[in-house]
Amino acid sequence: MPNVNWAATNICVVAAALTVTACSPGDSTVSKTPDQTAPVSAAPAAPASPPPAGPPPGPAPADDPCATDLAAPEIAKAVSELPRDPRSGQAWNPEPLAGNYNECAQLSAVIVKANTNQSNPNTRAVLFHQGKFIPTGVPDTYGFNDLDSTQTTGDTIALKYSSGVPGLDSVVRFRWNGSGVELIGNTPG
Repeated sequence: MPNVNWAATNICVVAAALTVTACSPGDSTVSKTPDQTAPVSAAPAAPASPPPAGPPPGPAPADDPCATDLAAPEIAKAVSELPRDPRSGQAWNPEPLAGNYNECAQLSAVIVKANTNQSNPNTRAVLFHQGKFIPTGVPDTYGFNDLDSTQTTGDTIALKYSSGVPGLDSVVRFRWNGSGVELIGNTPG
């Protein structure tokens, strides 16, 4: 009977070895089974804050006197003081076609057209020094229909005539010299 004990002992050892092997962490069944833990309750989320009401603090862009303002009342007033268009005999339309009017620039301008039903009305530039219309002492500014922003600075205006043909634009620059407007040159557009 000693052989029966030995066999029973070996069966127990083999069974124990199989149990350890079957439950080892490398076993695919065990590694795929999640641990049984108590569910963790999530902390309640903080309520989202409401979006801010109204614009951010500070001056509104329209309140900035140094911003371009093509709706400034000074433009309409200046245009009303211009002599009539020499070709049509009509007054000038106070709504600018282009411009950079602002109260801070040494020299700024707007482009206006004759108030006529013609298909190609005359245009002209109206110049301003620190927001004030310059009625006299300005070289001829008829025929310009835009500003060249790449050549325009705080004291220089680059007025452009464009016929619509690429490469044939004409640009004439005017500068505030401290006491008036002077022509400083023509450049290709």
